[in-house]
Amino acid sequence: MASIMEGPLSKWTNVMKGWQYRWFVLDYNAGLLSYYTSKDKMMRGSRRGCVRLRGAVIGIDDEDDSTFTITVDQKTFHFQARDADEREKWIHALEGTILRHTLQLREAETGFVPSVQDFDKKLAEADAYLQILIDQLKLFDEKIKDCKEDESRRKIENLKETTCSMVESIKHCIVLLQIAKSTINPVDGIFQPTLDTPVVNTTMPTQTTLPTGSGPSGPSSGVTSPALIPLPSHSVPDFSYSSSEDEFYDADEFYQSTTSPKHCIDPSGPAAAQPLSNEDTALKRPDTTESLNSSMSNGTTEADPFDSHDDRDDDGEGESVEEHKSVIMHLLSQVRLGMDLTKVVLPTFILERRSLLEMYADFFAHPDLFVSIAEQPEPRERMVQVVKWYLSAFHAGRKGSVAKKPYNPILGEVFYCHWDLPTEAEEPSPPTETISEGPVPWSSSNSVCFVAEQVSHHPPISAFYAECLNKKIQFNAHIWTKSKFLGMSIGVHNIGQGCVSCLEHDEHYILNFPNGYGRSILTVPWVELGGECNISCSKSGYSANIVFHTKPFYGGKKHRITAEIFAPNDKKSYCSIEGEWNGVMYAKWATGENTVFIDTKRIGIIKKKVRKLEDQLDYESRRLWRDVTLNLKLKDIDSATDAKHRLEEKQRAEARERKENEQQWETRLFHEDGECWVYDEPLLKRLVSQRQ
Repeated sequence: MASIMEGPLSKWTNVMKGWQYRWFVLDYNAGLLSYYTSKDKMMRGSRRGCVRLRGAVIGIDDEDDSTFTITVDQKTFHFQARDADEREKWIHALEGTILRHTLQLREAETGFVPSVQDFDKKLAEADAYLQILIDQLKLFDEKIKDCKEDESRRKIENLKETTCSMVESIKHCIVLLQIAKSTINPVDGIFQPTLDTPVVNTTMPTQTTLPTGSGPSGPSSGVTSPALIPLPSHSVPDFSYSSSEDEFYDADEFYQSTTSPKHCIDPSGPAAAQPLSNEDTALKRPDTTESLNSSMSNGTTEADPFDSHDDRDDDGEGESVEEHKSVIMHLLSQVRLGMDLTKVVLPTFILERRSLLEMYADFFAHPDLFVSIAEQPEPRERMVQVVKWYLSAFHAGRKGSVAKKPYNPILGEVFYCHWDLPTEAEEPSPPTETISEGPVPWSSSNSVCFVAEQVSHHPPISAFYAECLNKKIQFNAHIWTKSKFLGMSIGVHNIGQGCVSCLEHDEHYILNFPNGYGRSILTVPWVELGGECNISCSKSGYSANIVFHTKPFYGGKKHRITAEIFAPNDKKSYCSIEGEWNGVMYAKWATGENTVFIDTKRIGIIKKKVRKLEDQLDYESRRLWRDVTLNLKLKDIDSATDAKHRLEEKQRAEARERKENEQQWETRLFHEDGECWVYDEPLLKRLVSQRQ
């Protein structure tokens, strides 16, 4: 056996429902990860089971630095290393083995002609040299820092900007080439990951480095530079196996049993949208320019200056899982484990048909819960209401059955909307006289108004603000999103904070946001939230701790939250909450009473109102992205891509012009205050001015 690595790992077993120590051997030539009950049993050749690595996919958990998974043959195998460093060594060695044997499988099954092989090789070289170029970009900052002459510094900055533009263009070209190749060479009609990266060419920086031994207690290396030699087919089993088929793996998520470390996909999860009614699906592909404009104005009439339409309500947003899989497999071909996805160029067909700024408005899908914070008479009740609104703010963000990515906002882009509060009859209150000031001057004083702006491009920071004049309550927040590729998942870290201000009580509730994860991206994709969040009010002393629990390897429910609300200086909470953030949450009070805290499936979402496109400014989100949205509706991906490219090029040209003229970008509605971004004319500031 030509092993490249061997050493101890723990594996999950369904028999004992826990982790068991085993001795593992990675055979590079055979493409197998075998395991034994002990090293002595390995020496005797008494193999307990094995995992066939050809075509396998490795996954990691962003919240656990020692576990990893291997998905192959419609099974997911779970492993646990001693620590993060040991896991990294195993993953590197496994990636190299998987790459080699997957390449040989494709060559054997598809019989590539030389022209396609040449194409693959050049594509891999382009990716490799792209990585070199990205590494070289980092040197510019050091040069600029050390440069003392202004003229030389400007030249280096201009060169850096030109190189950055070139890097983005190369990324875009590689994406288009990958799509073209997958179109020409589909496997079973489904897009397959492009794994044709350099295998053993030491000049290529994207090669997977095979680790050496890490000492007596760590994994040991048996081969340092294995050659590509033909595989003996008789030595490789057709499928991965274990001596006890129930003890080792969990099946593909289409077929999982409840005894596996991961349960079946819950159809009630956020990725499973409610069926659309006939009215929801009534919008069909327009036949003329006139009907296109009608659909873009979302069916409003001259008498109604606003629309409450959501483009995601239209038919065509819920593509099949197989179509989504093709998108993800394309993404997998471009990234590596742990890679930051912030600057990865994604194809247009993965877009959601709305800007990220508009998505943040979903925090106020229940504006009545937001304004009711100010209506509570005591600090104790106000904190409870803040938590109730906060926990209701996440379920409305995803409507389609397939998770997609909203548009990356352009610097200076803004989004305005408002909500008319419902009356006791559960209908929106009739509009009163419009106000002449505030973030949305065409709304009424009883409305909840919302405005968002993209205030920074590097890093990408969005700021947003909401208020209700009559209730004298406001909310100010900023979020910087960082995405990371985790193998079987994509993690989005939300960096930033928000502040709810009850102006009549002079109370300010500081809060932060959970992280988001796109899970099971190769099977049935679903979204979950994870992380610990806190809400605190310095004046009243009340606080809350909220934990969004990610689903563990071994059992457990999805979308689970637990929360506790504390009185000032108390270590024991007076209210404990648990349940699902996209379902029902229950409260247990210090008195012993148990109540339904909030049921997100029963409370109705109030639709936001946005000005019609013809009334919007050029830099408002819906008008800015109009051509992209229209062509995505028509499934004209080429035209949508062209429209998106024009917007991005315009942004780059404006940035170059500002740099040449030595001008700084000036935000429209927000300003930086320490580490936060604050709305220029908040309700508190306007009320103080009126009193003076």
